[in-house]
This record gives sequence, structure tokens and C-alpha cells, in this order.
Amino acid sequence: MNKKAFIFDLDGVIVDTAKYHFLAWQKIASQLGIEFTPEHNEHLKGVSRVRSLDIILELGKIKATQEDKNKWLIQKNEDYLSYLVDMDQSEILPGVFHILEFIKEKNQLIALGSASKNARPILEKTGILNLFDAIVDGNDVSNAKPDPEVFLRAARLLNTSNENSIVFEDSVAGIQAANTANMVSVGIGDKKILHEAKYIFSDFTFMDVSFIEALCLPNPSKGGAL
Repeated sequence: MNKKAFIFDLDGVIVDTAKYHFLAWQKIASQLGIEFTPEHNEHLKGVSRVRSLDIILELGKIKATQEDKNKWLIQKNEDYLSYLVDMDQSEILPGVFHILEFIKEKNQLIALGSASKNARPILEKTGILNLFDAIVDGNDVSNAKPDPEVFLRAARLLNTSNENSIVFEDSVAGIQAANTANMVSVGIGDKKILHEAKYIFSDFTFMDVSFIEALCLPNPSKGGAL
């Protein structure tokens, strides 16, 4: 039986750092006189830092020079990193570690496919870096989701076909990227938002290991929200 590649997004899927991105972007937006709500933040999930800033500027109808953009991008990242100083394994979202361990027990492959440029230090701080067979992050790709580049690169690194790759995502852009790549898409979050995913779970505590076992089979069954 061919090994499957289980590819995980980072923020909002493995670790609870999405809230820190929101706070950092909200600070920038506030400085620019832009109201930035959690609903607005949904459009930033799975999107690169550069594109995220553009979305916020478009929201406030603000034109900016590249110099100003670079300044805000640096500030956002510094603010975000300041929240991560004391990060530890407690930041791993409920149920995730159990699923990662089970995948390893099944002798399957695990990769990270994230837009974050801070992925490696986050995995180190949370103590799970050793569970990953490949890491592809924002430092390795030039095209942001919904372009499937990050997932395609992860599958290549694991020498696995797209059809044998399973993607876990919490963003619409990430689900679209997985579907475009002809990979199995597993949405983590609101089924109304992630309705394009083949499978949907509110979070990993609703995911039984039998689901992972089924995905390891040659032809996983039809999807649905759980």
C-alpha cells in the first residue's frame, strides 16, 4: 500500500496563533484608522503577509508607497513575534497532537504546508518539529493560496502523488488550493465557510482515529461535515 501524505496548515489548524496574527494586523489597521474585525480577518486566513496588508489597505481605501508597506510589514511581524516569545506545547490546538501521533504510528508521512514564515520556530517551541517529514512555508514558495504551490511542493518532497495527499486547512483559500491540486481536502472549522472541503470537522476533538485509518485506504469514502 502506498503511503499517504498528510499535509497540515499551521495557523488555526495545528497551533492557536491565528489570534496573534489578528491582534498584530488589528494594531496596524487601528494606526491607519481602519476598523478591522474578526469577520474581516477571515479573508486573511491562508493568505501571505504581503497580500494580507493589501487587503487591509483596500478595506480602508488607502494608497501607500512601497516604503510604507515595507515598514508596516516589518512592524506587523515584530508585533506577532512578540506574542510568540512564551509559546509552548499548550498552544497546540485540542486533539491535534493525538492525530499527529496516530499518523506516525500508522507509518504515514506528515508535512507542513503553511504561508507562515515563522513555521519552523513555532514547531520547535511547541515540541513537534520531529513529527514532520517535510516542511514547506512562506520562505519556500512564491505563490500564496489559493494557488496550490505550497501543497504541491510538500507532496513532491514526500515523493507522494497528489491523489495520495490529504490537506488539513481552516481557510477557504487553503481548501481551494487543495482541491485545485486534486488532493483530499479536510476543513477544520465552520462548515458554512469551508463547504468546499471534502470533509469538515469543527475541530480535531471531533475527529476519530478511524477517520485517519479510512484515509490511509486506497479510496477514501465520500465526505461530509462532522
